[in-house]
Amino acid sequence: MLDVLSAVWFAACLFAGMLFSFALGRKIRSRLGEPSDTGIGAINAAIFGLFGLLVAFTFSGAASRYDTHRQLTGEEASNIGTAYLRLDLLAPEAQPAARELTRRYADSRIEVYRALPDLEAARRRLAASNRLQTELWRMLVQATELPGGHRDAGKLLLPAVGAMFDIATKRTTVFLIHPPKEIMYLLFGLGLICAFLIGKELRAKGPSGLIHAFGYALITAAIVFYIVDLEYPWRGWIRADAYDQMLVDVRSSMNDGR
Repeated sequence: MLDVLSAVWFAACLFAGMLFSFALGRKIRSRLGEPSDTGIGAINAAIFGLFGLLVAFTFSGAASRYDTHRQLTGEEASNIGTAYLRLDLLAPEAQPAARELTRRYADSRIEVYRALPDLEAARRRLAASNRLQTELWRMLVQATELPGGHRDAGKLLLPAVGAMFDIATKRTTVFLIHPPKEIMYLLFGLGLICAFLIGKELRAKGPSGLIHAFGYALITAAIVFYIVDLEYPWRGWIRADAYDQMLVDVRSSMNDGR
């Protein structure tokens, strides 16, 4: 279902790899001596610039998808609440069964995201939620044709139910969309190359140079950690499951006795 990266392991390996690359660059520098000024500085600046752009774009993409996930959660909660209220348009005898099935659907949507980060369990509950969609739609299509309901029940209720199903599909799509893992590997590789170039070109000797290299590797690894963590907000430190409380609140507002 998903090719998931571990933010902790990815950042830790990058940090260790950058320190190793820095040490390797220092060792090569000590053997080759002072480099001559042949335009290498401009090349290095270009490589660092490309690395900075890649970090910026991946961070921006991850943050954008995180915000989209939060917005869609609110929209789904709103759509479920609207569809539930419009069940009043049905004939009185059709409302209890429709309300019960809508509540079951809301419960199934909550269970999908509560199952994370267990992807297998989430997949099973998503399949159950999709089956409830089919069952609920068929029931409501038939219920809108019963006498005793509002004359525009089909025009008002069915679009609201369709919107409720559409937003669920959008949430699943956003959940599945992530940058290709090759992009992250490119980010990793460029980080190692930049660390190597720093070690090879850094003129500071002794503890000063080591402190700067350590700080650069630590900051870079921290930024990459948050990029990966934002990409998978259901398993790391940055969590989006708190926003699922909106769904829980909407479900609580569905009075079981009604």
